[in-house]
Amino acid sequence: MAKQEDKFKKVISHAKEYGYVFQSSEIYDGLSAVYDYAQNGVELKNNIKEYWWKAMVQMNDNIVGIDSAIFMHPTIWKASGHVDAFNDPLIDNKDSKKRYRADVLIEDYVAKIEAKIEKEVTKAAKRFGDAFDKEQFIATNPRVIANQEKITTILSRMGKSLEAEDLADVKALIEELEIVCPVSGSKNWTDVKQFNLMFGTKLGASADSAMDLYLRPETAQGIFVNFLNVQKTGRMKIPFGIAQIGKAFRNEIVARQFIFRQREFEQMEMQFFIRPGSQKEWYETWKETRMKWHNSLGMGAENYRFHDHDKLAHYADAAADIEFKFPFGFKELEGIHSRTDFDLSSHEEYSGKKIQYFDHEINESYVPYVLETSIGVDRMFLAVFSNSLVDEELENGSTRTVLKLPAVLAPTKAAVFPLVKKDGLPDLAKEIIDDLKWDFKVAYDEKDAVGRRYRRQDALGTPFCITVDHQTLEDKTVTIRHRDSMEQERVAISDLKIIIDDAVNVKNWLQKMK
Repeated sequence: MAKQEDKFKKVISHAKEYGYVFQSSEIYDGLSAVYDYAQNGVELKNNIKEYWWKAMVQMNDNIVGIDSAIFMHPTIWKASGHVDAFNDPLIDNKDSKKRYRADVLIEDYVAKIEAKIEKEVTKAAKRFGDAFDKEQFIATNPRVIANQEKITTILSRMGKSLEAEDLADVKALIEELEIVCPVSGSKNWTDVKQFNLMFGTKLGASADSAMDLYLRPETAQGIFVNFLNVQKTGRMKIPFGIAQIGKAFRNEIVARQFIFRQREFEQMEMQFFIRPGSQKEWYETWKETRMKWHNSLGMGAENYRFHDHDKLAHYADAAADIEFKFPFGFKELEGIHSRTDFDLSSHEEYSGKKIQYFDHEINESYVPYVLETSIGVDRMFLAVFSNSLVDEELENGSTRTVLKLPAVLAPTKAAVFPLVKKDGLPDLAKEIIDDLKWDFKVAYDEKDAVGRRYRRQDALGTPFCITVDHQTLEDKTVTIRHRDSMEQERVAISDLKIIIDDAVNVKNWLQKMK
């Protein structure tokens, strides 16, 4: 655990030092669980959104995008169930006065058991070497089996208790597991209570006439209330989807883990409207499709896993998370939910408007079912950033810190250096930049020795460094250095666009999904 904490601290420190993420309002001592994306962070974030949008909207002729308003009619949140059911189970420690999400305390306990299993597997892999069969070991080792059974029992009980809103049993489970407060180390807990997560606000010129509103806690409802508008104006035929990227707001009492859990965050969601009865097929299809999207970035299939929900939301008949191995363990990155017809039926009831689709193939009107995929932009940012940050030991015994971002997502694709600040080399380097910047975000760097410039760009995550030297003046060639391998090659200036484009083109990356 200490090693994980050290890694996470380094991620947070590196994000600030290299202009990726700043604490919001830092000169006023900051605002808890609110962050600003800095000059490099905003580029990475925008590239993640573009990568999702191209895969989800541009490459599917039956999915379109919208951008709905943050402010929405307050009855929408009554219809969606958020007013009555959008709660977190919270528990206080009487000694530290700290508040925690009860389910997260239990999940963290489970994560420690998972770490024990991983330790057993690692030890066995070292002992047996090439002959090691991981699946067989997990299926037959008594200690691993016992720990797996313990995990299943704990999560199953927690899921049933939360679904039945048996908060007394959730507290009983915490006490039986002897879970202690991370701050005080005591087991002196209050009862578990539900806390609504929506931010309230008002709309109007005066306090007397103002309407009570909520900042939206999710972007999905903006899609549902626009279902008929999009379907009719776009002449969409089921199955079809509506996608959206936008801000959402949740009054997270236990916001933590840097940008993993924030009060203001961004979602990439797609609601796929389908014929009732076809949801199981589409659920499996979208689980597979979304996992392929994640794997296309090459961050390691072993860092992803599916987790089926033990407790289903009030609207779902099936739900799974794609979990990613963050520095603090496997946590939810994306949710895939079969939402049935709950949302459209509920808005039909509360609005008094008919929200149905006439299916010419079966000559029947019905309220469509919905299959949802929802991923947090900020969590995806953290997954990419934390997975990419590595310390490497080099052949000469020195080390380098390198941010091995997928090249397609890297904020800056190439940095151009003049070898020295004279003899016309800076001018030529800037000419190369003027040509490349039409197609890529590129940077100019002339400070320090070339080796130090390489290290700086490694830490920033720049895939290519291009050095202009005196030979460039003679034959129009430059040295291009590859970030990950550190290999250098001499190439013609005229070939630079082709080399960079081959490495960063979205098409080349998304084609890995096929």
